[in-house]
Amino acid sequence: MNKIRALVRVLDGIGEGVGKAGAWSLLLVMFITVFEVINRRVFNSPSTWSFETITMLFGFHFMIVAAYALLHKSIVSVDLLYARLSERHQAMLSVLTYLVFFFPFVISVMVAGVNFTWYSWSIGETSNTAFAPVLYPFKAVIPLCFGLLALQGISETIKHLVMAIRGEAL
Repeated sequence: MNKIRALVRVLDGIGEGVGKAGAWSLLLVMFITVFEVINRRVFNSPSTWSFETITMLFGFHFMIVAAYALLHKSIVSVDLLYARLSERHQAMLSVLTYLVFFFPFVISVMVAGVNFTWYSWSIGETSNTAFAPVLYPFKAVIPLCFGLLALQGISETIKHLVMAIRGEAL
C-alpha cells in the first residue's frame, strides 16, 4: 500500500507542479494585453502580433492546467445519480467511467495529437496571418496535455479503486 501511495503522490505532484507552473502563463497574457491596449488606445499603433500571441498563450494555459483541474476536481460533472450513492459505489462508478470513457478518449486524442504535431513539425508550419508565427511548438502542447491528463487519470483511478476495494481514502 505504501508503494501505491507513493505512486499517487508522484502522479499528483506532476499534475500539481505543471499546473502551478502553467498558471504563470496568464501573467504573460495580461502583460501583452495591457501592452496592446496602451499601444492601440494611447499611441494609435496596434500591433500585428499581439492578438495571435494572446490566443496561443491562452490555449497553452487552458491545456497545460487540465491535469491540475482534474486533480482538484475543478471539472464539470453531472452528478444526479452519483450524489445518491455511497462513497464505495461512487468509487466503483468512477472507475468504470474512467475505464470506459476517460481513458479511451484521452489516449485517442493523445495519439492523434502526436500525429498532428509530428506533421506540423515536419513541414515547419506557420500561421497564415501577417505575423506568421511558428505553430508547431504550440501544437506539441496537445499530446503533452493529454499525456498529463492520462497520468492524472491513472492517479484518480487508483484512488477510486482503493476506495472501492478497501473503503478508505488514499
